[in-house]
Amino acid sequence: MGVPVPHTAMVLAAGLGTRMRPLTDDCPKPLIEVRGKALIDRMLDPLVASGVKRAVVNVHYLADQVEAHLKARNDIEIVISDERGEVLETGGALAKARPLLGDDPIIVANTDAFWEPTSPEPVAALAAAFDPAAMDAILLVADTGRSLGFDGAGDFFRDEDGAMTRRGQAASAPYAYCGLRIIKPQLYDNQPVERFSALRVWDALIPQRRLHGLVLDRFWLHVGDPKALKDAEMWLTCHGG
Repeated sequence: MGVPVPHTAMVLAAGLGTRMRPLTDDCPKPLIEVRGKALIDRMLDPLVASGVKRAVVNVHYLADQVEAHLKARNDIEIVISDERGEVLETGGALAKARPLLGDDPIIVANTDAFWEPTSPEPVAALAAAFDPAAMDAILLVADTGRSLGFDGAGDFFRDEDGAMTRRGQAASAPYAYCGLRIIKPQLYDNQPVERFSALRVWDALIPQRRLHGLVLDRFWLHVGDPKALKDAEMWLTCHGG
């Protein structure tokens, strides 16, 4: 059980950031700064510290700015998956980038959330919990009571063995997806390069009990709009982050 921390991560940085307007009118959301550090760096830093060597980053909105920012990093190999001419969402992005991902398990990371205290431990814990014989994907999930900036009713229920089910018609669920997962890239071998959400892949895994979850052991901050950004900055100021 468990795998080494994956060599490769897919970092999702192509979103339009519409909920973050007007801040994203001339700045891509991954480059929005929280306490002086860009959101994308708040995710890349713990990935690098955990041993990730290579990041495939998809770009679309204000792509030149994202590429220019990433060129300043010399601690990780950056490979660009260019989506300038299309909007693919989280599933389509992985289908398009599939030739770049290799065949070993990979990390997939969003760029609009991070955990505090920031450290590589959650990445290592996710890899240690990933059992390729029992699962095809494992999600890092946060207790909605230990998070900031998440105003939804929760995304998932988690069984005793870690298998995940969607909230569905329930009024609420205890866990929110943290924006970090480990998957077998083969899940996208036969997926079309078109606009679709990764939920389509997850929903196919749930009845097979092949989608699992690990609960984050620390506070989670989701930065989805200007209010959440201000709240995150206030929280970090109070907690020394």
